[in-house]
Amino acid sequence: MPPAFRPRRSLLFMPGSNPRALKKAPSLPADGLIFDLEDAVAPAAKDAARSAVAAALAAGGDARHERVLRVNALDTRWGAADLAAAAAMPIDAVLLPKVESADQVLRTVSVLDAGGASSTLAIWCMLETPLGVLAAGAIAAASPRLAALVAGTSDLAKDLHALHTPDRLPLLPSLGLILLAARAHGLAAFDGVHLDLADDEGFAFACRQGRALGFDGKTLIHPKQIEAANAAFAPAREEIAWARRVIAAHAEAEARGTGLVLVDGRLVENLHVADARRLLAIAAAIAQIEET
Repeated sequence: MPPAFRPRRSLLFMPGSNPRALKKAPSLPADGLIFDLEDAVAPAAKDAARSAVAAALAAGGDARHERVLRVNALDTRWGAADLAAAAAMPIDAVLLPKVESADQVLRTVSVLDAGGASSTLAIWCMLETPLGVLAAGAIAAASPRLAALVAGTSDLAKDLHALHTPDRLPLLPSLGLILLAARAHGLAAFDGVHLDLADDEGFAFACRQGRALGFDGKTLIHPKQIEAANAAFAPAREEIAWARRVIAAHAEAEARGTGLVLVDGRLVENLHVADARRLLAIAAAIAQIEET
């Protein structure tokens, strides 16, 4: 588990043009907040939204959340100004929309560096087109600033002409490619949004499926989705107990000088111990963040 690990179970999009949402943001139990200057903001309101988000972030007083700014693409008329503002904001990452090539990442890095951005400011990339998904490996390797890939499932489904089925089978190949690219390059990976706010059962299934696939958390469009996402992407009590038993059994076997370990009849190897330690680190980080 990297030392800078923090929970990313729930990442809530916050419209930059909504003053009420910006005011409420610090009180929400999401692990991360994505202040949105792109899809959630009408063209005529983008400059005002940028200023409003900058003012809300400058007010401070929010140590709980990971704070991310989704900017407009660099080739739009707002992109350069968004990145220039991001370089000076107290945020953890910049989220780039509709990334389709490593070059887009490198151009962003150049703009952030020119604007004096901190070396700790990360870049997250949304992969939401077929071209972006197919270029996932090159994008993931583009820059040391890159920290996460985000599945943009709504736009991706549109471009694929895919049906919105409850099991999300049409999206699984793309989700798998995004995960493979992220893990191959040591990046975090986040699942896409669930648009039907009345479909609690479908949302819960999508969260469970996302975690089963390997995603670190889920992007959200409404605060009502936070609780279910936090529960789905956190280790369950039974998982924590199992992880502790695996670690203890392996330690006892090592003390006896044997490499063969069985827990409830299941073979335990070093890879299982590493995964158990990762799970316990996640649980400890969640406990810590929920105390703040």
